[in-house]
Amino acid sequence: MLSTLVSGSSYSPAKNRVFVYEVTGLKQSGENDKNNYAFRKSGSVFIQVPYARMNEEMQRINRMGGKIINISPLVISEGASGDSEE
Repeated sequence: MLSTLVSGSSYSPAKNRVFVYEVTGLKQSGENDKNNYAFRKSGSVFIQVPYARMNEEMQRINRMGGKIINISPLVISEGASGDSEE
């Protein structure tokens, strides 16, 4: 439901959008070990990122040696919330 994403009276649809990053090639390093990041050894990792944190997340992925394959908006269908209007 849209109202669960809105906090306060300064609602902006752009600020509340979430994007999915498809990332490959993440590597562990001494810097990452102290941050307790979760890693996969192969395949793609999918990370959900709010619009406001996109730049910060790109920098974090770059520091971990990852390559962003795709960025797409997260689409939530109307029936996905489990709410039924009866």
